[in-house]
Amino acid sequence: MTPLIDTHTHLYDEAFRTDVDEVVQRALQAGVGLMLLPAIDSSTHDDMLTLCSRYPALFRPMMGLHPTSVALDVESQLGDVYRRLHSSEATYVGVGEIGLDLYHDTTYREQQEMALRQQLDWAEELSLPVSIHVRNAYAELMALLSSRSTARYKGVLHCFSGSVDDARLAVEMGFALGIGGVLTFRKSTLPEVVKAIPLDHLLLETDAPYLAPVPHRGKRNESAFLPLVAQTVAELKGVSVEEVAERTSAVACRLFHLGDISHRS
Repeated sequence: MTPLIDTHTHLYDEAFRTDVDEVVQRALQAGVGLMLLPAIDSSTHDDMLTLCSRYPALFRPMMGLHPTSVALDVESQLGDVYRRLHSSEATYVGVGEIGLDLYHDTTYREQQEMALRQQLDWAEELSLPVSIHVRNAYAELMALLSSRSTARYKGVLHCFSGSVDDARLAVEMGFALGIGGVLTFRKSTLPEVVKAIPLDHLLLETDAPYLAPVPHRGKRNESAFLPLVAQTVAELKGVSVEEVAERTSAVACRLFHLGDISHRS
């Protein structure tokens, strides 16, 4: 079977500090052949890169400033992102995760928008895709993206939670949609999105350690649970899990320039 790609997982998070090696092995046994690690902020960058160094064949890092980490030190945080993106310390496959989050606090909304614009500029400069986080700010995000001169974007709306219309607009703008454990929740509206949007615009992700799929909901998520998302997508699409793996992994490889992973097992 074509290896699954977890396009958004934080296995460097402190939630995995005591058993990350076992977590990695479970992911491999579950058929996950590659895992992409989006950055959060300067407090976690070294942990992320250390994990990549330990398992260079399995992990690919991104670099960016998460919107919930935007605060008064935003300039310093962005400086660290810029330095790392332009260094030779690692080969980054994307700029992320970046975006807007107005769920808990809107104090730094202006700074979040500034940070997003700056990081979109760097992504364009470096010809890298973006991984965008958005929560309680979908309209604001679309307005910001639409206001820029860039006609089309290259990237993914991570943990997509919008409507079918939102999804179609995102696809028209050039984005893939990141689909994770929320798809399996009983009251989720994502099944309608997955039915409406072609597989060639969908990516699979876990967002581990968050948002574990049913039957693990409420527990620590991990990349080994990705097949549960793939199975649900397959059922909604009326296709095999193998087709879901093949097509979503092809989208990930094309978007993030991952090369051929078909030999992985």
